[in-house]
Order: sequence, then C-alpha cells, then structure tokens
Amino acid sequence: MSISPIDLTWVRFAFYNTLRNRRRSSVTIAIAALGTAAILLAGGFAYSTYEGLAQAAARSTGHLIVGQPAHFTTDEDVPLQHGITDASAIQAQILSDPAVRYVLPRVDLTGLISNGEKSTIMLAVGIDPDAEFSVKGPFLKVIEGSILENNAQQAEIVLGDALARSLKARTGSNLTLMTSTTDGALNALDVIVKGIVSTGIPDMDKRLVYTDIKTAQKLLNTTKVSSLGVFLNTMDATGPAQQRIAALLPGMTVQSWLAQAFFYKSVRDLYNRIFGALGFIISFIVVFVVANAMAMAIIERTREIGSLRAMGTLPRQLIRSFSFEGMFLGGAGALAGAALALIIALLLTIFPVEMPPPPGRSTGYPLMVSIDATLYVTTIVMMIVLAMLSSAWIARRTMRQSIVDALAHN
Repeated sequence: MSISPIDLTWVRFAFYNTLRNRRRSSVTIAIAALGTAAILLAGGFAYSTYEGLAQAAARSTGHLIVGQPAHFTTDEDVPLQHGITDASAIQAQILSDPAVRYVLPRVDLTGLISNGEKSTIMLAVGIDPDAEFSVKGPFLKVIEGSILENNAQQAEIVLGDALARSLKARTGSNLTLMTSTTDGALNALDVIVKGIVSTGIPDMDKRLVYTDIKTAQKLLNTTKVSSLGVFLNTMDATGPAQQRIAALLPGMTVQSWLAQAFFYKSVRDLYNRIFGALGFIISFIVVFVVANAMAMAIIERTREIGSLRAMGTLPRQLIRSFSFEGMFLGGAGALAGAALALIIALLLTIFPVEMPPPPGRSTGYPLMVSIDATLYVTTIVMMIVLAMLSSAWIARRTMRQSIVDALAHN
C-alpha cells in the first residue's frame, strides 16, 4: 500500500505543527515517555518474576512428572501404594527422547526424625544425588557440610537449616529416621548428617530431609519409586515432550511442572491484576495529557482551522492531521520511554540491586527487569494508537463548530 503525496503533505504539516509550541510538546512527550517507561519496567519486572518462579518450580519437580495415574489423584493408604515398580525400564524409554536431559526417580516419605531427645515431623525425599543437586542450581544453597553422594558407605542425609536448628544437628550428627513401611510396619534407621541446606522457604526448611534412593527404599522396605522427574534441555520443549512421552507411556500419567506449580500460578494471577490495573491507569493518564495538549493546540488555532475549512479543506483531512500530531507526540514519548526502560534494565544487570525477602521466604533476590521484544513493541504501538485516537476524538468534536464562528474566534 503506497502513500500518496497528499498524505505525505499532511504528515509534514502535522510534524511542523508539533514544533509550534515546543514547551507544551516537550512536556507531553516527557509524560508519555515516563508512562511508557513505567509500563515497560513494571511489565519487565513481572516477566522476570514469572521466569524465576517457573525455573524454581521446574527445577524442584522436573519439567515433566511421570507416575501412576492414581499417584496424582488418590491419597495413599500406605507408602508407595501407587508407586512405580519398573522405574529403570521406564527411565530408559524416556531417555530415548532427544529433548530429555535427565530422568530422576524420587521416593517421597513422611515420618519422624529424632536426635534421641527430641522428635519432629519430617518430609523426606529419596533422590539420585549425582544429578538431583546439579539441577537444583541456585535454588538450593549449601549452608554447611556437603551434598549427598551415591554409593556412600553408610546412610546419610541432608537437612533443611531450620530443621537442623530445631534438632541442634550439625554435620556429622547422628539422627534416627522413623516411618511406616509399605506393608504397614514401623521401621527406624540411624543416619549421619552429611550437610545442611536452605531452599529459601522457611516452612519447607523446617521439615526438609534429603537422602539417597537406596536409603529411602530400605527404610520403606520396597523397591518402588514415587515418581520420575523428567528434566528437559529447555523450558520451551515442555509441551511437545509431554505429548511424545505420554504417547510412549500409555499406562502412565505425564504432568507438566505447571500442574504442580500452585505458588507460581497464584503469583502470576496476582501480578497480572496489579500490573494490568497499573498499565490501564498510566495509559489513561497519557491519553488525557495528549488530549489536553491537542485541545490547547486546537483552541489556539481555531481561526486557522476556520480559514482552512473556508478554503475547502475537508473536516476529515483536518482530523487526520491532528491524529498525525498525536502520533508524533505519542510516538516520540513511547520511543523515549522505551529507551529509558532499556537503559535501566541494562544498568540493573551491571549494578545489581538486592530486594528484601518476600513473604514466605528467608532470602532476598536480585531485582531484574526482563527485556521482552513483544512487550516493547506492543507498548509502543499501544501508546501511538491511543495518542492518535485521543487527538482524533478532540479534533472531531471541534469540527462541529461552524466556519463563521471559527473565523470570528479570538
């Protein structure tokens, strides 16, 4: 679609009109720039938060979780009632998928942990130590000692730091784990504390116990595992890989990390409402400022408008001209705001700012603002369109005035 010379003339006319009152145009552009920057920074912060929470959830459970159908829908009467019996064979099948990086078995168990004088509830997980701690990455911090190793000479555990403080346990301390076996009997096992870790979530650290798969199975008197955590090469591969693995294992249920990421979904819903309302308010302010600037310009140029109409200029041509003025004001502000937001986002990566711990966590996190191309383009286009619409609306109302009244305006 080509632009006619007449249209280009009106565009140039609108551009020069924005320069007639440079102070007012500068103030309008500055407010539009601040509004655009605020939307982009708030949106970038929300995107960064979503990404961090998604990574934490996926690293905790796996991008995909494979288990018996009843494991996800029915409470167990005894431990591992709905466990997987042929875990090794299923692991080999899943690892044949090119998107799969690790397939890690887990044994979930509950019971008591005791130091001989005090007993407290534990939420223990039997894991494959070699790979499990590597996929946790920055979401698991070693406070004291070291992580577990396969083929240890004796039964070892890693404790959450709040649980270690409660039991007055340190690296090398001897503790006892007590739980019910898969056949309903009680069993106990003496273990040594290999290390103390923190997830950053105090409520979890009060109960957290890691041990290796063999120790957990020995304590439960079974060879089953609760589920298999499937870790992929990228987050984007989750959907396609879920479909392929579900087709490969028709008798199993394959859930994505999102199905178990309740905290992630709650935070996302909350932030969407907060930042959505913030974006609406800022957009309204920008529209009001642009409309006010255009109203002032139209009042000042009422006689000029009347002269143009008397010379045969159509109202729609004048409305188009004023909408082009709004486009220049809104576009300049949007581009300046995008540049400001981009600079601030880059500065935060060079000079990190530590945020205080959010509710429910014991550790802070770096303030990060994501730079999302779609968000930037959408926001800039939205600002330009809103500025054009508000300018056209103001101009349309003014065109109702008669030519005689416009020419007589003082």
